[in-house]
Amino acid sequence: MKLHRPVVSVYTVPTDAPEADGTLAWSSTTMVIAEVTTGDATGTGWTYGPAAVGDFLRDHLAPLVEGRSALDIPAAHDAMCRSVRNAGRPGIAACAISALDIALWDLKARLLELPLARLLGVCRERVPVYGSGGFTTYHDTHLAAQLNGWVHGQHIPRVKIKIGESWGRAVERDLARVRAARQVIGPEAELYVDANGAYTRKQAVRVGHALAEQGVGWFEEPVSSDDLTGLRLVRDALVCDVTAGEYGYDLPYFARMIAAGAVDCLQVDATRCGGITEFLRAAALAQSHGLEISSHCAPHAHVHAAATIPNFRHAEWFHDHVRIEDMFFTGALDPTGGSVHPVTGIGHGLTLRAEEVEEYLVAGPS
Repeated sequence: MKLHRPVVSVYTVPTDAPEADGTLAWSSTTMVIAEVTTGDATGTGWTYGPAAVGDFLRDHLAPLVEGRSALDIPAAHDAMCRSVRNAGRPGIAACAISALDIALWDLKARLLELPLARLLGVCRERVPVYGSGGFTTYHDTHLAAQLNGWVHGQHIPRVKIKIGESWGRAVERDLARVRAARQVIGPEAELYVDANGAYTRKQAVRVGHALAEQGVGWFEEPVSSDDLTGLRLVRDALVCDVTAGEYGYDLPYFARMIAAGAVDCLQVDATRCGGITEFLRAAALAQSHGLEISSHCAPHAHVHAAATIPNFRHAEWFHDHVRIEDMFFTGALDPTGGSVHPVTGIGHGLTLRAEEVEEYLVAGPS
């Protein structure tokens, strides 16, 4: 069961409307897909990031994996991580490692004819999700329609919107949008917000006190995730959960965040941190400190692993990535009722519709 050289493809998909959060705006999303094959079986992994991730994966990582045993994922993962010492792991290299690691896990489960969750060992049959979007560019009608679709259409009882518009310079509009969101979803649904690091420390505390009046229970990146002291100060001052971690590209990042007492729930992104391999390690690290984890974006890349983690809170059902994963793969899951059931099929259950999405291809397959 020796691996063939991975095949890499890069796709760019326009958003369905202008999108922005507190600190960034975008009009498209780029997806890098890695496919690994042995015999008649193929595993698929992916990440979201610049097209340069595909170049790095193809030129630097693919030769390291070629010829290795398809079953020995820790060895392949370790070789990839060691190889990026001089290139630097955070960012492009980590995203490339992540895509390939996810593909290797998918392949191994397919070879053993098991759902990936069963291969890893199931802790729960269903994985809770929360609807995520609510971009600062949305007008009130658009925001209401999206929230209504999740809460009243799909019966997802927890949702998140973006705040911190214009690097925290539009607080009144932020709070008005939160009040509007609460009115749409009603008093029972959980309401979360994400400032993407837009606020200063004391500004975040002031905003957090106002958010409490609307029952906001999750305040994501109230200040920069690089400001661990600031996260801890905000966390200590507010009753809501303070969360961060999506920019973790290696295990030491999560260790530092936990040691600083910076978060109430640790966010981890398998498409950035080093794939399923490192995602599970980060979950174990969090559990050893009494913390839950929540997966960031790319929902279908996470849910099988999430089903195996005792301290898993919920998966982010992120609008952009849900839309793309529904377009690109057969086997996409249905979150109606507020959870998904990933313990079916073989591998992670998804198959690339290469011909149907060819119009978005910008590089590869090669």
